[in-house]
Amino acid sequence: MNIDFAYNPPVFLRNGFAMTAYTALWAGRDWEFSTLHPEPEYHEVRFKGGQDVPIFGLVAIPQNAHSTIVATYGITGDLTQQWFLRLLGRKAYAQGYAVVLFDWRGHGKTAELSPNLTSDGLYEGEDFVRIAASAVEMGCPNRCWFVGYSLGGQLALWGLKAAGDLGLRDVDVAGGAVICPSLDSWRSLTYLVKHPFGRYVESRIAGELKKLAWKIYHAHPGYLDSAAIERANSIWGFDQELVIGKLGFDSVEAYYQASNGLNILPELSKPTFILYAADDPLFDPTIIPDLVAASASNPAIDLLLTPYGGHVGYVSSKKCQRQAEDPDEWWAWNRILQWISDIRSN
Repeated sequence: MNIDFAYNPPVFLRNGFAMTAYTALWAGRDWEFSTLHPEPEYHEVRFKGGQDVPIFGLVAIPQNAHSTIVATYGITGDLTQQWFLRLLGRKAYAQGYAVVLFDWRGHGKTAELSPNLTSDGLYEGEDFVRIAASAVEMGCPNRCWFVGYSLGGQLALWGLKAAGDLGLRDVDVAGGAVICPSLDSWRSLTYLVKHPFGRYVESRIAGELKKLAWKIYHAHPGYLDSAAIERANSIWGFDQELVIGKLGFDSVEAYYQASNGLNILPELSKPTFILYAADDPLFDPTIIPDLVAASASNPAIDLLLTPYGGHVGYVSSKKCQRQAEDPDEWWAWNRILQWISDIRSN
């Protein structure tokens, strides 16, 4: 475990609520001007994930690529508007990585290709591995790294577990790195709705999930019940009405327990970097001692626990950028790419 105090945000963002709100509502407006790197020339690809579920993705391969990053985003959105993920794509491509970004189950163009809903990692872990194997067949380097943030971070962790379980010969899953991964949905949702800011965030996410459900309803007639979609007015309700039955669970609690990211940390054998902010306002702070203990007992895990950062924020101050010799304010992506580079060189 490593508790890091080298990260410092601007003074006005030294608060988890402020950092989270700033990143979600403001930083995305001009992110393209925050990096000198251009957008890679992506090619649209239809991958086959676990159970042959079609997955939509984007692939870019630079000349003399040395390894491959496979990554996805958090609980809602799609590749067209997930600027934080596209920022990673630009930075990684400029450093010689082949980049594979994908809409995970129930999201974006993947939802147009398949009615399969989310499973919080239970099936998406295998999706990561199958996507990596297909990308290697396309010409991406066979040394692959799984990356994600928020709920996408939990999916990437499940991908690392699946890589160890499946053991595909033609793809080398070298490790993975995640930012503020969702680790215990039961605790965090219970915590979130107790606070005004959390209730606001939860209602916004629930609204986006309902939009996803209606998109699947219209794209795949007969798969979802319109009355169930109408009743799904919370994250919990979305899982209760639309998810758990198709996955074979009799309760949301049982589903969250089965997909709990904390439970798989002892099983990870690939090098794993977890970047987690102690002031993340979306997750129950009682998770932190469990995360610290699990990381300390597994030598494959490098935990970087910071006092600041909010939820997938980590905007750094000018002084912090100079001290870290970073090219921009995106401290989390810079640390992840640095960590992967260090592992590659060892």
